[in-house]
Amino acid sequence: MAKEIEIEFKNLLTKEEFENLKTFFQINESRFQPQTNFYFETPNFSIKEHGGALRIRKKSSTSYTLTLKIRQTVGHLEINQKISESEASNMLETSVLPDGEVKEYINEVKLDLNDLKLIGELTTNRVEFPYEDGLLVLDHSTYLNHEDYELEFEVTDENIGKQQFINLLMNHQIPERKTLNKIKRFFNVKNELDKK
Repeated sequence: MAKEIEIEFKNLLTKEEFENLKTFFQINESRFQPQTNFYFETPNFSIKEHGGALRIRKKSSTSYTLTLKIRQTVGHLEINQKISESEASNMLETSVLPDGEVKEYINEVKLDLNDLKLIGELTTNRVEFPYEDGLLVLDHSTYLNHEDYELEFEVTDENIGKQQFINLLMNHQIPERKTLNKIKRFFNVKNELDKK
């Protein structure tokens, strides 16, 4: 279990930009690791209203992490709790939170999770590696018959990290794009599909 402040910069990429970065950093396909996020929310979006997101991330057949992210003035408070395969299966079936740090925080801030439901999943092929003073991440995500490509840069110093990220984009002639986090992109696509 861990609480940490996550500071990251994101930029959506075209497939061509994604492939160019893979080539530049000499990343071959075998380095990418699949992971699936299972997102939970209430019908009245109480987690989103609190500036948060709740997910289970499955990294392998036996590695599951329950994560609550809450927006902060700088970055996000991220509460990560390792859970067992049976705890993950139970939450995916019943939407009942297992005991632990995530549930304790939710109770502490009196977040109403009545009618919590699994709303969908997003699978990402990810590679991450050290870059400058942080961690660079290349993601190819698929969800709801949709796909996107993304560059993330996780840092400890917001100001230095931002400049390093902007320099990286400029050096590779990638325009800065306003980039929502994955759960927001997932919700946007889901909302569009629900309207059809």
